[in-house]
Amino acid sequence: MKVKVCGITKAAQLASLVAGGADYAGFIFYERSPRFAGNKLDARTVREVGNGIRKVGVFVNAPQQQVLQIIRDYGLDAAQLHGDESPEYCAAVKTATVVIKAFRIGGEMSSLDALAAYEGVCDYFLFDTAGKDYGGNGQLFDWTLLEQYPYKTPFFLSGGIGPAQVQILLDLKLPGLFAVDVNSKFETAPGVKDMQQVQTFIDNIKQSPVK
Repeated sequence: MKVKVCGITKAAQLASLVAGGADYAGFIFYERSPRFAGNKLDARTVREVGNGIRKVGVFVNAPQQQVLQIIRDYGLDAAQLHGDESPEYCAAVKTATVVIKAFRIGGEMSSLDALAAYEGVCDYFLFDTAGKDYGGNGQLFDWTLLEQYPYKTPFFLSGGIGPAQVQILLDLKLPGLFAVDVNSKFETAPGVKDMQQVQTFIDNIKQSPVK
């Protein structure tokens, strides 16, 4: 199982993720987020990170040209679209990079029917917990919804995942599960990770036979 650590705002912590074997690092380019990376990490620092980790930009209803420019400036390997982006929008961004389309589970979205329109125009889906605003709210959602996952697109599992969920994650048998995405449950402050906890989590998750 792959591990994505999102909400990175510090160069030293990014370097630790590379050294520690994380598969993905997420950088939030949504200005309303307390983890907004645009004024904390310069493009060159991210761009020059080695090939040991995939760099993901997180966007919310941003103009396509802005997304494409940030992808170029920061040398991103993927765009995570966390707003209300249409299938057509996703397809356009996919011409430039890997697309991870996020869906917030709960509230109005209690089934996976809406994903059908996004099959083939996204490389991955990501499932997060619905909240009053875009982005995660640090809470888990009901993962049993994914037990009968009907699509071919592999997905990231997100939303309130912390150290306490390690064994549950290792025991999961969800079709399509590709990676786990963590953020706030490993923070001492927004955008500041407890890297010892992060490293322990990565080491434990890598026990999983899911590739």
